Amino acid sequence: MPQNFYEIMSRRGFVEWCSHPEELGEKMLRESVTGYVGFDPSADSLHVGNMVPIMGLAWLQKLGHRPIAVAGGGTGLIGDPSGKTKERQLLSPEQVEHNVSRIKGQLERFLDFDCGPGSAVMTNNYDWLSRINFIEFLRDTGKYFPVSFLINREYVRSRIEDPEKTITYTELSYLLLQAHDFDHLYNTLGCSLQMGGNDQQVNIIGGIDLIRKRSGGQGYGITFSLLLTASGQKFGKSEEGAVYLDPKRTSPYKFYQFWINTDDRDIERLHRIYSFAGLDEIADVVSLHERRPELREAQKRLAWEVTARVHGEATAARVRDASKVLFGETDVRSAPAELLDTLAEEIPTADVQSAMPYPLIDGLLASGGVASKGEARRKIKEGGIYLNGEKQSDEARQIAASDLLSGGYAQIRVGKRDFRLLRFNR
Repeated sequence: MPQNFYEIMSRRGFVEWCSHPEELGEKMLRESVTGYVGFDPSADSLHVGNMVPIMGLAWLQKLGHRPIAVAGGGTGLIGDPSGKTKERQLLSPEQVEHNVSRIKGQLERFLDFDCGPGSAVMTNNYDWLSRINFIEFLRDTGKYFPVSFLINREYVRSRIEDPEKTITYTELSYLLLQAHDFDHLYNTLGCSLQMGGNDQQVNIIGGIDLIRKRSGGQGYGITFSLLLTASGQKFGKSEEGAVYLDPKRTSPYKFYQFWINTDDRDIERLHRIYSFAGLDEIADVVSLHERRPELREAQKRLAWEVTARVHGEATAARVRDASKVLFGETDVRSAPAELLDTLAEEIPTADVQSAMPYPLIDGLLASGGVASKGEARRKIKEGGIYLNGEKQSDEARQIAASDLLSGGYAQIRVGKRDFRLLRFNR
């Protein structure tokens, strides 16, 4: 039986705004509702921030309704101006097509496209927008949008009032195209709900109005809250920038570590948004975490669930185990070669072509752990150098063949957290 998606998602902290909450909630208890989210193909990968609406679609399906993922192959050729202070660089049709194909593969990790009547649908708005006759579009869609409705948008008004900025007719047309999308999906697939980030509220309202004016139908809209960290930063970025779902842009190890490193103050909300666990289960996880926060068990659980969904369980297990090796939860001396190979892709690693034994001081210098041999000797005297997890005190220490780990590695640690690897004769 379908469930009240709006109510459940509100309790989990997703919902910022809903056009007709009581009416939509009653409708969702009576029947299966079809809802969609559009995805901007301005890049060839979605990122952690995009996972909020993706999880919205996944929950919609989980609660007995039908999700539609719309790849914006058509609108992507225009570019959404919402929240932008200048015109976007237009992408070529080939770039947009490539990006759409990559995004589709990432969405398939979250949605079931073969489960009967509730199967998810993936479509590309280029398929219908590219067939629009311009004169017909102006008559059938454009006439329902007063110019005042368009120019009263904050991002439009700010650019009109600033003589150094411009906004083009192309950008103004984006709202009409998105409204046309909603109207098209309403009439062809029975889609009565559009969801998106809170910056999409006006665009969604435009679609609801168009459906009402053109056919007398009723559409609904839900926007999701902007996710900010406890420190006030937009969630989903690391020191290197956005955290992507594509392993070539953000490695699975860095993706896993991003979740491990989340702030304790954010962890309950992140579980509510990014996990499928029930609220009672999340409360138990958070309660356990609060008793022993240094173990970061809540972060580990979330990191596992999200990484396994995005990259698969085998990859998630590999990067989880590599993390345990790096941070001392597993003895590095028992680590298999494939885990050390994973770490070698993530931390500074020096290839050493030298006969054994090999001076530890030379290894420190080769790996970049110190700037000079003098610094290496000083750090060894101070007790700040570790070889394969063991503190070193002998400046003349040689790395022997018996010191080598699986795959010909030796691990060096400088201080508490500066990990490096030496890879011998490979």
